[in-house]
Amino acid sequence: MKIWYTRCPVPTASGLAHNLGWLEQELGEVGILQDAPPEIARHHFDHDLLGLFREGGNVPALAARSEGARTRLIGLTWIEEWQSVLVRPESGIKDAAGLRGARFALPAWAATRAESFPRAMALHGAKGALSQARLTLDDVSFVDVGIAGPDVGRGARNGPWSWPGIEELARGEVDAVYVKGARAAEQAAQVGAVVAVDLDAHPDPRTRVNNGTPRPITVHEDLLAERPEAVTGFLVQTLRAADWAATSLEEVRTILGRETRSGAQGVATAYRDDFHTSLHPDLSAERLDLLRVQKEFLRLHGFLAADVDIDAWAAHGPLAAAREILAGA
Repeated sequence: MKIWYTRCPVPTASGLAHNLGWLEQELGEVGILQDAPPEIARHHFDHDLLGLFREGGNVPALAARSEGARTRLIGLTWIEEWQSVLVRPESGIKDAAGLRGARFALPAWAATRAESFPRAMALHGAKGALSQARLTLDDVSFVDVGIAGPDVGRGARNGPWSWPGIEELARGEVDAVYVKGARAAEQAAQVGAVVAVDLDAHPDPRTRVNNGTPRPITVHEDLLAERPEAVTGFLVQTLRAADWAATSLEEVRTILGRETRSGAQGVATAYRDDFHTSLHPDLSAERLDLLRVQKEFLRLHGFLAADVDIDAWAAHGPLAAAREILAGA
């Protein structure tokens, strides 16, 4: 069985392990979906590839599971990554309360539920921001904006990439847009947008539950059944990389610049404080509960074909085994 790996352009311990060469040391030659042709790369969204390890946004992972994908959840991470609502400086919107009546950018539906993650992100980001002023989604008007094609696979990196809604914000066609991550931070600076609501600053993590918070690590259930040692080994190297990252901030930032296709300032803006010390995956009750919050939101707004039993999806054994191996080492 050929081993494949895919991740999103964000801080992940598995991504660090890949960049450091540790995944191939553990698993042998690993195919990378980001470098694969479209007919293979599409499995980043449907997970219909037996040897695939995926660490990425939860919208595609949950959507695929809801449509019958035979996956198992082997870890969850939580990384604060500059989730914000941007406005134009002359808008007069300075906080969550100021969003009442605003025109909020809403990316269009894509070809599949899984690929519609930008729309899901904008909706949940808007909800999190509005909740800080006891407002709801009914207190803003949503304006559909276009989206680019799936940003994965050979050729996907060609040409400029723009966060959905930022260009419309700059042109005055919308008043607010939800963004996250280093590339969006760079684009915000380029168009002169300012932060009205910094979701990361709120003490309640539920206000920033979204596509990447928490972020799942999933595998095909046949891979787990047929090669459990490979699944455990993947997690061993992921945990090792998380340990390494905790004392290697500058090296982590260099890798993130490549992963996110951003400059140093974008990385520094998006990933703040001690983010590099908390890249370890777990399946704690707290993170599973936060994933349930996201699942219920996605179900309510039509992003899931059916309900997903989070407890039945989670496979705790591989992560426990990986921790035992590292403790013994």
